[in-house]
Amino acid sequence: MSNVSDAGAFLDPDASRAYLRTWREDADRKAELAAAMAARIEQLRTSVKDDNDLAQVTVDSAGVLVDLVLTERIHRFEPEMVARAVMSALRQARVRAAEQAQEIAAEALGPDSMSARLIGERMQQALEGEDPAADTSGPSPDRHQGQGWPGHTWGR
Repeated sequence: MSNVSDAGAFLDPDASRAYLRTWREDADRKAELAAAMAARIEQLRTSVKDDNDLAQVTVDSAGVLVDLVLTERIHRFEPEMVARAVMSALRQARVRAAEQAQEIAAEALGPDSMSARLIGERMQQALEGEDPAADTSGPSPDRHQGQGWPGHTWGR
């Protein structure tokens, strides 16, 4: 982008037009890069297997579980172990998705781009933040034992 360093150049209509044209071209180019980056992040899918090879999860760019594959090995483990394996893989997939989104932003906007860093940090916070599945404030069988929670018998 051209640099208009003195006030006299701003008073020159041709120099001002050239400066504004260059500024607009730069802004248009950045907007195109940002749109391409957003499209790539939107298409992002990340799959991870847990360490015991019980489950493979796939998350989208928002960290939402879009696929779950359980292996035959689950039959050799208690359900609680399988559940922990799924949740572990889900957390790992979200971390990896955040890392991949950061890489996409750095590729699109440049590794030194403040915008790329900000996007990466926000994606990391969103995807690696507190896991709603780990929330213990919601309904659980122990919390509602004997209370006759409507529609649930909790295995009775």
